[in-house]
Amino acid sequence: MTVTAQETYTRFEDGRRIVLDENHRLLNSIELAHWDRAGELINSARSVFVIGNGRSGLAIQMAAMRLMHLGLRVHVAGEVTAPAIGKGDLLVAVSGSGTTESVVRAADTARKVGASVVAVTTAPASPLGQRADQVLILPAADKQDHSATITAQYAGSLFEQAVLLAFDALFYALWVGADQTAERLWERHANLG
Repeated sequence: MTVTAQETYTRFEDGRRIVLDENHRLLNSIELAHWDRAGELINSARSVFVIGNGRSGLAIQMAAMRLMHLGLRVHVAGEVTAPAIGKGDLLVAVSGSGTTESVVRAADTARKVGASVVAVTTAPASPLGQRADQVLILPAADKQDHSATITAQYAGSLFEQAVLLAFDALFYALWVGADQTAERLWERHANLG
C-alpha cells in the first residue's frame, strides 16, 4: 500500500510536539562541562571562525552573529572578508556526520597553523571529532539515518535545530558572564541595508 503525504498529514500541533520533545530530550542529554569548556575557548580566542555546510552552516552562522554581538571577533569561513586563521584563533566546525570534506579540511588547516578546534557533531570518533581540541556531541540522527529510531524528523533536522538552540544557550551564558547590557549588544547590530 502506498501512503501519500496528504493521507498521513495530521496537524501542526503534532509536528510542534515532536520538535519540542526531541529537542528537550537532546539538550538535556549533552555534556554540560564540554559546553562550558567551549565557552572558555571562545572567550579566550583571538578570533573565532565558524564553518558548516547547508542548514548546519546556517545554524552556526546564527551563533556567529550572536558572538559578534558580544563584541568578539568572529568570521564565517569562506566569506570574502574572512582573514587567515592563525595561532590563538578558534575554529568552530559543525558536521553531523563529522565527515563533511570541507569542514574536516578546515579543521586540518586550523590545527596546522596552531588554532584550536571545537567540533560539533553526532559522531565523536569521526574524522572531525579526531581533529578537535573539544568535541561537542549532539546525539541526533545523522542526515543519512532514515530509521526514525532517534528522531521522527526528516534528515538532519534535529541536529541542525540543536546546533542553534545549544549555541543560543551558550551565548546566554557568555552574555551573563560578560556583564553587558542588552543595549550594549544592540549597538553592535547591523545598521546597513
